[in-house]
Amino acid sequence: MSKTLENRFSQSSKRAWRNPWVVGWLVLLGIVLAVNAGMITLAFVTGPGLVDKNYYELGQEFERNRLKRVAARSALGWTAHLDMPEENQQGIGAVYRFSVVDRVGVPVDNLQVQISTYRPSDADADFSVPMEPYAPGMYQAELVFPLKGHWEITLVAKQGEESYELIKRRIFVLGN
Repeated sequence: MSKTLENRFSQSSKRAWRNPWVVGWLVLLGIVLAVNAGMITLAFVTGPGLVDKNYYELGQEFERNRLKRVAARSALGWTAHLDMPEENQQGIGAVYRFSVVDRVGVPVDNLQVQISTYRPSDADADFSVPMEPYAPGMYQAELVFPLKGHWEITLVAKQGEESYELIKRRIFVLGN
């Protein structure tokens, strides 16, 4: 074999990185990895996309009353705030505190406040806890998450016959 042909096909040759086929395969691999990273990011950032058992009725109810609920919530003029722990640990209780004032800053009392948890990957782990008043316009509850992972928290306040979904947050619970 000639010396130039031997250098062309040897493993010490640097020409392979200039070959358009090698570069093309590397670019394709990079694109696939970038798309996968994007999909994984979207899975964590967006909603769970799970379907409720009574999805049809909920959909009809939502469409019928959506604008009415938005108008009622706006008319209240309430300002709500949820204090949550920085970290949530599986199996360890954490106190969640909720405060609400009206548009002039007066605490809103006599509410029935419910904090509901929703686990996107396991509906059997969902639970709700009533929040107890501990000061004017302030309510609290202790939550103990049975499983680690992503959870969605929804806070609903009921005043008389009207209920208002005031706060919805997504959290992550750490394992033991």
